[in-house]
Amino acid sequence: MSATDNGVDPPTPPAHRPSRRRVLAAVAAGAGAAALPGAPARAAAPMAAAPVSPAAPGTGAAPPLPPAGIAGADLAPYASYWFPDSLPQGEPGPGIVWRSLKEWTPQSDPDLAFNTATVPLAPRFTPVPANREARAGRARIASLVSFGPTARNPAQGCASADYYALTHWAYLDELVFWGGSAGEGIVLAPNAPVVDAAHRNGVRVLGNIFLPPVPYGGDLRWTRDLVQRDALGRFPLAGKLAEVARTHGFDGWFVNAETDGGDSELASRMREFLRALRAAGAPYGLRITWYDAMNSTGRVGWQGALNALNQEFFEDRSGRVTDTVFLDFRWTAGTLAQSGALADRLGRSRHELWAAVDTEARGWDSAVAWDAIVPRGGDHVVSYGFYRPEWTLNHLTDRSPGAFHRADDRFWTGASLDPARPGPEDGWRAPATVVADRSTVTALPFACTFNTGHGERWYEAGRVVSEAPWNHLGLQDRLPGRRWVVDTAGERPSVTLDFADAWRGGSSLLVAGRPGAPAAVGLHATRLPLTRATVVELVHACAAGPLAVEVGVALREPAAAGEPVPYTWLPVPAPGSGRGWRRARVGLAALAGRTAYGLAVRLTPRGNETVAWRLGALSVHDDTPRRRPPAPHALGVDASAQHAGRASLRLSWRRAPGAVRHYELYRLLPDGSRRFLGGTCGTALYLPDLVRAGRERAAVIELRAVDELYGVSGPARTTLTWAP
Repeated sequence: MSATDNGVDPPTPPAHRPSRRRVLAAVAAGAGAAALPGAPARAAAPMAAAPVSPAAPGTGAAPPLPPAGIAGADLAPYASYWFPDSLPQGEPGPGIVWRSLKEWTPQSDPDLAFNTATVPLAPRFTPVPANREARAGRARIASLVSFGPTARNPAQGCASADYYALTHWAYLDELVFWGGSAGEGIVLAPNAPVVDAAHRNGVRVLGNIFLPPVPYGGDLRWTRDLVQRDALGRFPLAGKLAEVARTHGFDGWFVNAETDGGDSELASRMREFLRALRAAGAPYGLRITWYDAMNSTGRVGWQGALNALNQEFFEDRSGRVTDTVFLDFRWTAGTLAQSGALADRLGRSRHELWAAVDTEARGWDSAVAWDAIVPRGGDHVVSYGFYRPEWTLNHLTDRSPGAFHRADDRFWTGASLDPARPGPEDGWRAPATVVADRSTVTALPFACTFNTGHGERWYEAGRVVSEAPWNHLGLQDRLPGRRWVVDTAGERPSVTLDFADAWRGGSSLLVAGRPGAPAAVGLHATRLPLTRATVVELVHACAAGPLAVEVGVALREPAAAGEPVPYTWLPVPAPGSGRGWRRARVGLAALAGRTAYGLAVRLTPRGNETVAWRLGALSVHDDTPRRRPPAPHALGVDASAQHAGRASLRLSWRRAPGAVRHYELYRLLPDGSRRFLGGTCGTALYLPDLVRAGRERAAVIELRAVDELYGVSGPARTTLTWAP
């Protein structure tokens, strides 16, 4: 009987996954250099994160490590990664640290404060979809994303705008922090900014357990290490993995066992381990997704289906083993239909099965048999999972934030860039036309400054307070989920997240064009209770064309999917003369006792003139006396190193009382001005390159807490004394 007849595929990689071959060649050559913080991940193998570092943009080689005399080479915190227990033979490559998960404890982890997410998972709701083909309660979407290399992946952003700043959270259910390699580490914990951004939008984030294929350096001892029992018959690494997720603040694990050579006894041990992992994580709501690789024979045999060979890793006679299964790329319409039927018979939802959609190489040009997963006009067969959608950044020659978001909007919304009016499908079935969007905007106060979590500068009150590019997803706003629904009888204006100007953060909303008629732009889907004191505030600027501005508040939902949202339009006071940023307030007392189901703006130009209008901030809150948030305290320098008038340092502080959205750090310069240094949702931040200002004796650093309406606390201060 052939290997295929036994449900076991040959060990050679599938021919349609060429990047695996590239990675295999790199492993054979012994490559293992590490990238600088902030270097984008540009190449990784499907279902196997690259063990070699990505090249810097426009080059063919990995960037060098920092000189040994620069403190950043020693003090920089990175996202956590481990081997289950035993380590590889030999020595790790430059910038790589081999660690045993079995030996890890929170108390011994010097980087834990930098890697701890603090934003809780937000509850969310499903509004009536903007697209009549989008279905609520049916197929869902998972996404496997490599945000950076396994080793030297910055814990808290870095000084680069070249970053996969995912913003289309409204269509996602689950995000897997993809990566891992035999030369670096195979158990990955997500970095805190990714988790904080996802949680703010109600999306769970899973760490990755990657047991590599043998051709990619996999060793079956790591599988055996993972599922080892102690003298009492317990699975010590199951408890350790639950502790890692709980202390780091993420939501569970993606388990990818692709190392071949096992037997049925090992498969049974793996199933028991998964049960123990699920039990250890249950008190904290942790989830497990199983990848379709190892089957009940203990061998690796990718099925592309849920069937008798792998169902025991999903559901066995004792009940649930894992929460979801990610089905390998080799699925067909027939195997997905059979998989859904088997899930039904097991008493499980067929939408707990993710059918893999490989977008790493071709993005929206990928050939996908969509009707096998989410047929038009019929019930969805299963859910689906994108493998490496960060193609929307990696395929670009122009990797600027604006170019990336234009590509990412097309990926998630479709070529029309309007989920309510999709254009011809042309082979790509955009998520906005398939699944219903979700929102977490359910309580007052609510504010959005249209900050995407990266930018080319940092703005405060419309002024540039740092010229340095940056990325940190934890600072990202809850952005509109539907991008962009525009109603107009004239020419549709362009609507973009733009980086040329901003009120706060790195970006603003720009509406530009020559509509020639009123143009209504849908913003957030909401569930906001309104009182006599509730107001809507806008900070906006008109760069071209006189126009009238109105704010829309929907007091009910559309009667059916695809129907327009019924907004009540309220005039925004005219901004007066000048082209700068203006603040306007609209009272909602007349709507007291009602619920706001959506927010929008409507622009009415004068005649057919060109319009360029920016929205820098939008907030809804009760107009009652507000106090500044309490200041954080105990700000201090935990470690620092200096060289030639430059320093790197680790800072920490104690959390401010009350509700804090995030913290911001500034440098107080000798001339009295302030320069933005960075921000985080946690209580520790690394500054890689503080430069001495002239002959100053000490650098003064200020820390402020920021609340949900972007109110700013008084400062906590500390100093770094410069070496003579």
